[in-house]
Amino acid sequence: MKRRVLQFLKTYFLFVLLFVIQKPIFMAYYHDLYTGATLGDYLSVMYHGLPLDLSVAGYLTAVPGFLIIASAWTDSKALRVIRRIYFGLIALIMSCVFVVDLCLYDFWGFRLDMTPVFYFLTSPRDTIASVSGWYVALGLIAIAVYAAILYAIFNSALIRERKPMKIPYHRQYVSLVLLVLTAALFIPIRGGFSVSTMNLSKVYFSQDQRMNHAAVNPAFSFMYSATHQSHFDEQYRFMEPEVADSLFDEMVEKPAPTDSIPQILNTRRPNIIFIVLESFSTHLMETFGGEKNVTPYLDKYAKEGILFTHFYANSFRTDRGLVSIFSGYPGQPSTSIMKYPEKTENLPSIPRALKNAGYTPEYYYGGDADFTNMRSYLISSGIEKIISETDFPLSERQAKWGAPDHVLFQRFLQDLKEEQKEPFLKIVQTSSSHEPFEVPFHRLEHKVLNSFAYADSCVGDFVERYREMPLWKNTLIVMVPDHLGAYPKPVENPLDKHTVPLILIGGAVKEPLVVDTYASQIDIAATLLAQLGLPHDEFIFSKNIFNPNAPHFGYFTEPTLFGMVTPENQLVFNLDSNTVQIDEGTEKGANLEKGKAFLQKLYDDLEKR
Repeated sequence: MKRRVLQFLKTYFLFVLLFVIQKPIFMAYYHDLYTGATLGDYLSVMYHGLPLDLSVAGYLTAVPGFLIIASAWTDSKALRVIRRIYFGLIALIMSCVFVVDLCLYDFWGFRLDMTPVFYFLTSPRDTIASVSGWYVALGLIAIAVYAAILYAIFNSALIRERKPMKIPYHRQYVSLVLLVLTAALFIPIRGGFSVSTMNLSKVYFSQDQRMNHAAVNPAFSFMYSATHQSHFDEQYRFMEPEVADSLFDEMVEKPAPTDSIPQILNTRRPNIIFIVLESFSTHLMETFGGEKNVTPYLDKYAKEGILFTHFYANSFRTDRGLVSIFSGYPGQPSTSIMKYPEKTENLPSIPRALKNAGYTPEYYYGGDADFTNMRSYLISSGIEKIISETDFPLSERQAKWGAPDHVLFQRFLQDLKEEQKEPFLKIVQTSSSHEPFEVPFHRLEHKVLNSFAYADSCVGDFVERYREMPLWKNTLIVMVPDHLGAYPKPVENPLDKHTVPLILIGGAVKEPLVVDTYASQIDIAATLLAQLGLPHDEFIFSKNIFNPNAPHFGYFTEPTLFGMVTPENQLVFNLDSNTVQIDEGTEKGANLEKGKAFLQKLYDDLEKR
């Protein structure tokens, strides 16, 4: 019995040790982020990360525990084969999780969750288009090498037996003891006997979020995300429903006299062109005190059109961003509503609202329109025509994401020169200013900035050419990024990461204007439809930026946080640690309960869709 008990304990604590060792490896890999980290910081990360390590080790030890129990009853070779297969699979899974997490953290800034799986299943080619071929190859090699190392450790410590264990005389007693030990794994798996179960907040210990991220076990983070893709009305329960209802009512737009809302357009039925700018941010524009000479066209249009100076991206990825823009529906931290076509079918949308008003909606994108279920969302939103990657000849699909931006705008402009049924709604989604930032343009030495300069030049070339067409006089062009910016990196303050430009130009715009009202992408729907004299009641999360009776604020989410921003209070709440991460302004804490209520009501609505 002693050997079997020792093997059980050795299995469990070996898993724990391997998870603990991964933490300093993660910090060493991202040494630029942890430049000032001391030995004490490394030890603190390893110590505070133990709860999640103990939990995942508990899951992984359960099967070996039952195999050890079975070995007390039979010495069949099948048990040894099963053990080899099991530990081989675990070595491969542990390696995949660790290496993929290590690679993706640089791009996303949070530990592994279900997001990459969703992207890969819907469009594997586009998922790996963000990185170069050699990076993918190195990743696969790293997975293979690490898996081989792990299996060698498992084989030496747990699989290979120097002396076979004999079937014990009191096997019932031995089995009972081992069964109790296996059942006891429930304690670290659950995180003890308290009311709260194991969750990511268990390892948060520092005001420095980088340290907290380093303490997170990526395998636990992934499992936690995978088990929170349903029962949305049970997630983010901050307060009693009636309290959330009351607070949310304060954040909903109230009617205002028509003459109190300024009209920024000179016509009720302009042609409308949306240009969705991949990964742009205010940091790229000199207008906002950002980089110089990167986006000369956007800076020009900011002066001659309507510029919104306190505008926020609601999320961090395109699938969330598109729904925020066109359905006025906030991005969710733990999932993406675009994963569920049965839910997106029930969302309101700008294209459908305009279609009902006589518009003809069309969508132009140089990449794969099936990526992240985008096509199903667009069609259910009322888009009648979708031009995407397969509509361009192979010779023009020069980029990893498909047709580069200049080809996309050339096709768009060519189609516009044909006879148009007016009014129309046309949406152009760019893609070239995205990892790996490889573009047919060489104005700037900085690779990332050069890709944004290229996208800006493509937008500018289109606008200047379109300006010469008769359609310009009756056109409103809406320029807005799809999500938070890809430059600069890293930006530690989420408040800075989510600031994006919103610019309105075109012959339908009355006059240049600077709007300082706080808002976010979800507010575009109500604002635009109100300018057109169309109802927007079904967009329950959207507010007319120009309505003096609307509670104006910016709102955004990431997998680990939400932010709510007003002139009086700029607040970020960490959802993993359940703590306030940033609280600034003259009325600190004013947005905390409102922000929680907003998220709770969002998930109530998500469950019902």
